[in-house]
Amino acid sequence: MTKSTRLLGALLLLLAMGSAAQTGKPDSSRAELLKADSEWAALAAKGNDVDRIVSYWAEDAVVYPPGEAAVSGKPAIRKYIADKFKTPWFSISWKPAQVVVAASGDVGYTMGSNEIAFADARGRVVRKQGRYLSVWRRSAGGPWRCTVDVWNDAPASFTPAPLRRPKAPAKKN
Repeated sequence: MTKSTRLLGALLLLLAMGSAAQTGKPDSSRAELLKADSEWAALAAKGNDVDRIVSYWAEDAVVYPPGEAAVSGKPAIRKYIADKFKTPWFSISWKPAQVVVAASGDVGYTMGSNEIAFADARGRVVRKQGRYLSVWRRSAGGPWRCTVDVWNDAPASFTPAPLRRPKAPAKKN
């Protein structure tokens, strides 16, 4: 099993655990994770400090950009991000719409909408609306670090909206 497959498996498990994330300790962890993702988004939107932007990823993080090969490990991610910020007219912004933290308080995910802009082959600025999912972890109350980062283009009629947690099925008597 490859590292990428294990990480995707962990992501699916995390998504399944999401409903357990709404009790006790995760409330403060959830607020801290939202703050981390929001601070990261603000840094990325400025686009002037690659080292600080990259600091939000874990050493063993994997990034899955749309239509490109996965980028694994912090050194490769740093190169990828530095190259993107060298692209004419490149900018990125995102806004979390949902934050979920496991009951343990040490793993969670954020989801939301994003916008990426860049110059196309003819030099025209292209803006792409998208969606993202970032899986985060932290150890011993340390800072949150992104371990898996995935984004894609939104459908043409995409309107960002907060996601709602599905209701549990009614118990049969």
